[in-house]
Amino acid sequence: MIKLTKLNDAEFILNSDLIESIESSPDTTITLFTGKKFMVKETPEEIVEKIIEYNKKVGLRFAQARMQNTSENKG
Repeated sequence: MIKLTKLNDAEFILNSDLIESIESSPDTTITLFTGKKFMVKETPEEIVEKIIEYNKKVGLRFAQARMQNTSENKG
């Protein structure tokens, strides 16, 4: 989930797994697999960076939970 800003300055949270495409012409438009579109203030590059950071956090949490389960099963 990433936080984005609509053109009217309203912030919202978007499930980045639903993004089909991101276009800039000149405003950034995100199209979801459902066909719904969002126009946002962030650039495509900023959105990609937010997605990467979110995926790193999710991956880290998964790895930590896995390590904890492994250590609990040994003890």
